[in-house]
Amino acid sequence: MASSILLLNTRGEVLIYRSYRDDVSRTEVSQFCTQVVAAKEASERPIVTLNGVHYINISQNTITLVAASASNVNTAMIIQFLYKLIDLFKAYFGGEFNEASIRKNYVLIYELLDEIIDFGLPQITEPEVLKQFITQGGIKKDMKDEQIIGALIQATGATSWRPEGIRYKRNEVYIDVIENVNVLMSSKGTVLRSDVSGQVMVKSQLSFMPECKFGMNDKLAMASETQSLDKGISIDDIKFHQCVRLGKFDKDRAITFIPPDGIFELMTYRVTENINLPFKLMPIYQEYGNAKIEISLKVKSMFDRNLFATNVVIKIPTPRNTGKCNIFVVSGKAKYEPEQSAIMWRIRRFPGDSEYTMRGSVNLVTTSSEKVWSKPPISIDFQVPMFTASGLRVRFLRVIEKSNYKPIKWIRYITKAGSYQHRI
Repeated sequence: MASSILLLNTRGEVLIYRSYRDDVSRTEVSQFCTQVVAAKEASERPIVTLNGVHYINISQNTITLVAASASNVNTAMIIQFLYKLIDLFKAYFGGEFNEASIRKNYVLIYELLDEIIDFGLPQITEPEVLKQFITQGGIKKDMKDEQIIGALIQATGATSWRPEGIRYKRNEVYIDVIENVNVLMSSKGTVLRSDVSGQVMVKSQLSFMPECKFGMNDKLAMASETQSLDKGISIDDIKFHQCVRLGKFDKDRAITFIPPDGIFELMTYRVTENINLPFKLMPIYQEYGNAKIEISLKVKSMFDRNLFATNVVIKIPTPRNTGKCNIFVVSGKAKYEPEQSAIMWRIRRFPGDSEYTMRGSVNLVTTSSEKVWSKPPISIDFQVPMFTASGLRVRFLRVIEKSNYKPIKWIRYITKAGSYQHRI
């Protein structure tokens, strides 16, 4: 239960202030603005208590969103609601959320805050529902009684995220499995840390009120199928969109849902075991006193030869007193970039099961400073379509609807580099 909602800029100035209860005064709120936000401490302290008032805050770009309450509230729910607020504002502001977009839409923001919160309690937060009776200008449409009843049913019904009567000439559903692989390798090539953060994005263009059933090669799901030879993968930290029926997932590990119309995030997950590393780095740094460094770097792609990586960028660090560099590569382009203090090796297309080598000599400029080079790790950025580092795959996708139409289904996979580093 929030007594008031605030939007602040980095200087602690109040851009938006909406009070729902009288147990927190504007004077008390001003203390938080000056003591915490203006002092640049908000990002370090998501929950702040001053004089018996709790300030739960999150930051996005240059904006701090704050929910103030004098009672013992559910902080996890409030934080989730604040993030939902950001998504709602972005849906109305064309994807932008910054001080300029807030100043342009004062009237609209206050109109939304009045609709989505009642006496400090969150109510409707679905953009598609709100857009039926709140326009971009912040003025309510003249709606007929039937439209008002329909909007209320959608907002308070079992599927508030999807209106009735959606029709498409061509029914399609797209599933994108997007993974970010994070790896830290020691200088000897042993894996110190590895994990995969993934998300399943869905683009739904389905008519009426379909029910979708989505299955993965989850270890628990595969264990229940005695005929399957695939043992599956262990998935941690799963978070679902509100449309997913959690009871059915707990029962048979299948994800059943009535999808919102358009693009949405169905789930996020994390995998920490048996990571398939897409690239192996083999660096050799040979130092010749304080005058020269010779570098050799082999990069091997570990995925199938039928696949390929795109937009591969390898950052090979060099000392700040680097002078002239002589670099040789067979594939791609490599050059020393002083602003990065590194040799940047770019390869547009990297085939699977291949190995490329970069060799270079770095001449160092003599300096008066005796500071030892810290040797930051080599990092690599890439995208590998149709490959998952976790091994996750979609086993089935079924769409059931009363009219019995047959939709077209598309499933894509892509693995990207998160923090992919190799120490030297």
